[in-house]
Amino acid sequence: MKDLIWGKVLSVEIDEIDEDHRKLIDIFNILNHALADGESQEYLKAVIDELINCTSWHFSHEERLMLKYGYTDIEQHKEIHRELVQAAKELQDKILMADNTISEDDLMFLERWLTGHILTDDMKLGEYLSQVM
Repeated sequence: MKDLIWGKVLSVEIDEIDEDHRKLIDIFNILNHALADGESQEYLKAVIDELINCTSWHFSHEERLMLKYGYTDIEQHKEIHRELVQAAKELQDKILMADNTISEDDLMFLERWLTGHILTDDMKLGEYLSQVM
């Protein structure tokens, strides 16, 4: 699987959110390389943990900005955040409980999860924040 590349298309035009997104993409690419290089289950688990923890922190960061600037779709956006973190944790549990490795399908799921959220929900948030910040 190819690395995700940060580019203008993924920018929400809010620097602090873009910085978070770049970090999440970097961690995704570390996971991608770890899988390709045949790293151990323990290492893969550590990278997935890092991805989930950074994602949770990032979501808290976005939610703080939504509160500060009165984002009207905050509850819907927060629910999407909860669903995304839950889905990632379920994937992690599936992989680790079955003592499986991460498959290409799992990576595709994570890629769609990350880029899909940025390109839809976060773009709307970025548009709003660019008008009120």
